Amino acid sequence: MDHGNPLWTADLFGITLRFNLSNVLMVFITCAIVFLIAILATRKLEVKPTGMQNFFEWIMDFVKGIIRNNMDWKTGGRFHVLGITLILFLFVSNVLGLPFAIVWKGDLWWKSPTADPMVTMTLAVMIIVLTQYYGLKAKGAKGYGKDYLQPLPFLLPLNIVGEVASTMTLGLRLYGNIYAGEILIGLLAGLATSSIFGFVGAIIPSIAWMGFSIFVGGIQSFIFVMLTMVYMSNKVRTD
Repeated sequence: MDHGNPLWTADLFGITLRFNLSNVLMVFITCAIVFLIAILATRKLEVKPTGMQNFFEWIMDFVKGIIRNNMDWKTGGRFHVLGITLILFLFVSNVLGLPFAIVWKGDLWWKSPTADPMVTMTLAVMIIVLTQYYGLKAKGAKGYGKDYLQPLPFLLPLNIVGEVASTMTLGLRLYGNIYAGEILIGLLAGLATSSIFGFVGAIIPSIAWMGFSIFVGGIQSFIFVMLTMVYMSNKVRTD
């Protein structure tokens, strides 16, 4: 686990910007994989779905169920594509670094992008901003502002803190679970390369933890999408 991050630094109007090239690379690869899944699943649509089309329709129905559990379909149907995109992107991101990690010249290049807090917090901020936008669009400025004064006007500061807390928990929960999984896999890999006895002793735990990490990656994708729809429902609900 002794490695750094490949950073690219640039100066913009006197401000120093640092970009983690590993994050950029892995997010790009994740997007390419999700795009490829969508293409393969929809290029030959059939009345009786099989293979990738069947899998993709299952994902669509699964996300539709999440939305319907939080709001009526007339209101929540517009977020269906968002939910599908999120759950596919997150699952691929969560498991991308499980098979192996690539370290080159002391920098970690291949990993799960969601094992970095900058990626997960960016996703969380994006979701919270979207909920604010759709809440304002659905209720207007007056109705949107009134929500922050409920149940009592003097609770406005607490409601604002609640929005910040929602952002933090949404991003950090995902990051913590994925990062912890990769840390343990890295430790098991180190044990496996230490000696022949370490290799034998690490085989079964590594396989077991790999399977469990895939399960955790799926669960965390579901939780993130579910919470997204919960937050969205709270903002766009007008009753």
